[in-house]
Amino acid sequence: MTKNFNLLSMMLLLLVAFSASAQRKCGSAEHLQEMMANDPQMAINRHAIEQHTSDYVANPSKHNRILVTIPVVFHIVYNTAAQNVSDAQIQSQLTVLNNDFRKLNSDVSLVPSAFAGLAADCEVQFCLAQQDPNGAATTGIVRKSTTVTSFGTNDAVKFTAQGGDNIWDRNKYLNIWVCNLGGGLLGYAQFPGGAASTDGVVVTYTGFGTIGTAAAPFNKGRTATHEVGHWLNLYHIWGDDGTACTGSDLVGDTPNQADENYGCPTFPAVSCTNGPNGDMFMNYMDYTDDACMYMFSAGQKARMQALFSAGGSRISLLTSPGCTPPSTSSCGVPGSLSAGSITSNSAVLTWGAVSGAVSYSVQYKLSSSSTWTTTTATTNALSLSGLTSGSTYNFQISAVCAAGSSAYSAASSFSTTAVCNNTYESNNTAASATTLALNTPVLSMIATTGDFDYYKITTTTAAPKVKVELTTLPADYDLRLYASNGSTQLASSLKAGTLSELIKYNTPTTGGTYYILVYGYNGAKSATNCYTLKASTSAANWRIDPNESMDEEKAELMMYPNPASDKLTVNYFTPVTSDVVASVYNAMGQKIVTHFGSAVEGSNEIAINTSTLAEGMYILEILLNGERKMEKFNVKK
Repeated sequence: MTKNFNLLSMMLLLLVAFSASAQRKCGSAEHLQEMMANDPQMAINRHAIEQHTSDYVANPSKHNRILVTIPVVFHIVYNTAAQNVSDAQIQSQLTVLNNDFRKLNSDVSLVPSAFAGLAADCEVQFCLAQQDPNGAATTGIVRKSTTVTSFGTNDAVKFTAQGGDNIWDRNKYLNIWVCNLGGGLLGYAQFPGGAASTDGVVVTYTGFGTIGTAAAPFNKGRTATHEVGHWLNLYHIWGDDGTACTGSDLVGDTPNQADENYGCPTFPAVSCTNGPNGDMFMNYMDYTDDACMYMFSAGQKARMQALFSAGGSRISLLTSPGCTPPSTSSCGVPGSLSAGSITSNSAVLTWGAVSGAVSYSVQYKLSSSSTWTTTTATTNALSLSGLTSGSTYNFQISAVCAAGSSAYSAASSFSTTAVCNNTYESNNTAASATTLALNTPVLSMIATTGDFDYYKITTTTAAPKVKVELTTLPADYDLRLYASNGSTQLASSLKAGTLSELIKYNTPTTGGTYYILVYGYNGAKSATNCYTLKASTSAANWRIDPNESMDEEKAELMMYPNPASDKLTVNYFTPVTSDVVASVYNAMGQKIVTHFGSAVEGSNEIAINTSTLAEGMYILEILLNGERKMEKFNVKK
C-alpha cells in the first residue's frame, strides 16, 4: 500500500504541475474602491464622468475624430541597479504604447475574425516629455534612488517624502512610475476623477517594456497598456462590480464574460452563454499573458475619446506643451534615430536632419553601462567603430544650432553581431568536457543534429552555489546540470522554442565538480548562429524569482500520438548508455505494462503497445540511469 500511495501522490503532484501557470495581477479595481471609500468627492466625480461618457457614447454627432497626443514622464524609482531600467527599456515601452493604442501592433492580425471588425485604432498616442512643468528642457525621464525595497498600492511611490517621486502636473502629463511592486502585483492605475497628487500609472520593473528586466510572460509591454487603459477610464473587460456573469465594463461591444482569463486561452472560450465566439480574451483589459492580448474594441475607444471631448475630465492634456521643446531653444530635437551597417564592432547611426542645426552631439554607451561617450557629427550620420561584439548599445542625439542646443532625443538602441564559431569541439561526452571559466560568457554552436556540448566547472566551498544561463538561442536548445560522475542529473531547464534557459542550484554547501550539457531538442541545430553560456557561483543562495519559472517547460518525455489507440511512441534523452525500464500505470496506481530495454547516449525511442488498454488516463514511468521520469497520456479507441 505504501508504494502505491507514494506513486499516487507523485501522480497528483504531476497533474498539479501541468496546470500551474503565471497569472497577471492588477491592483486598479481595488485601488479605485479604496480611493472612493476614503474620498467622497471622488465618488461624485466618478458619477459625473460616467454620465458624460454615457452621453458621448450615445450621441455619435459628438464623435469628432481627434488624434490625442499625451506627453509622458517616467519616474524611475529604484532601490537596486537592476530596478534602474535603461533609457532603451523605457523607449521600448513607449513604442508598445504607441503601437497598441494606434492599432499598429503586428500581432493585431491574430485577432479572431469574429472580433476583427471591432479592433480599434483608439487615436491616442504618446511622446516622451520634452519640457518639464517649469518650461525647462527634459528627456521625460526622472530617476530617483530610494531606500524603500518594495512599494504597494498606497501611492507612496508618488511622493518624494515617502521614498518615491512627486507627480508632474497631471493636467499636462501622464505620469508613469516604474518601481519594485510587492505581492506579485504587476501594476495599478488611478481612474479619472481622483486626487491630482496621485493621478497616474504604476508598473513594476519586471513587467515594463520588452527588454532588460522585463520577464516573460509579461515582457511585451502590455502591463502598461492595460494600466493606461484604466487611466483612460476602461474597466476590466469582465466587469469588477458583480459576481460571475453579472459584472459590466460599460462597453457595448465586449461580450459578457464570467471572470478574468489567464495565460493564453484557445478561441473560442465560451462563458456566460456568450457563444459561439465566447470571451474577447485577447482584449488588453483581460488578464491574459502579454503575448495573447492585442486589441481594444471600438466601444472602448469611445470611452477613451469621451475624456477628450468638451467637458471631458482629461481634455486639458490637448493643450499641454509637454511634447514641444522649450521655446528658449531654436533647435528641434532630432528624431527617426536608426542604426545600420552593423557588424561585430561597428555601426552607422543616422537620424532626421534638424532645420538650422550646424552640428549634432552624439552620446552612446553599452546598455549595461551608466557612462555615456560623447562625440560630435557635422551631418545627420555618424560611423562608430571599436565596439564590443554581441553587445547592445544605446544612443541619443542633440541638435546644435547658432542659438543653442536642443534636448537630447529619447534613446534608441542597436546590437552588434556576435563573433561566433563552433569553438569547443570535440566536447560531445562528459569525458571530453571543456573546462568552463566561471562568471565568463562563452559562445559556441550546436552545429549538427546529435551534437552534445559538455562543459565542466569546479566550485569552491567559499562559493558553492551554482547558476547556469543559456541565452541567445538560435533554436530550441535545452540545458542540464550533472553531478561529478557526469551522469546523475541535478537540475534541468527545458523551455520551449528559443526562450532562454536558466538553472539555479542552491543545494551545495561545499565546493565540487559539475558537468553542464547543452544540446538541441529533437535535433534542433544551427551551423551559423551561436548560443551564449555562462556559469556563475555564489556564497549565498541564488534568489529564485517567481517570474523565472513562468515559462512552461517541455515534458521530459515526448509521446505521440496522445491520445493513443494501438501504439504509443516515446522519445526520451539520456547522457550515457544505460538500461531502461518503461512502465504504464492506470489511474489507480496499478502497474499494467512493463518494457525492458537499453538506451544509447542521446535521443532514444520506444514503442508501447496500447491496443489492449481500455480508454482513459495513464501514467508512463521511465526508470533510466537512476532517475524516474513520469508523464501522463490518454488512450482513446
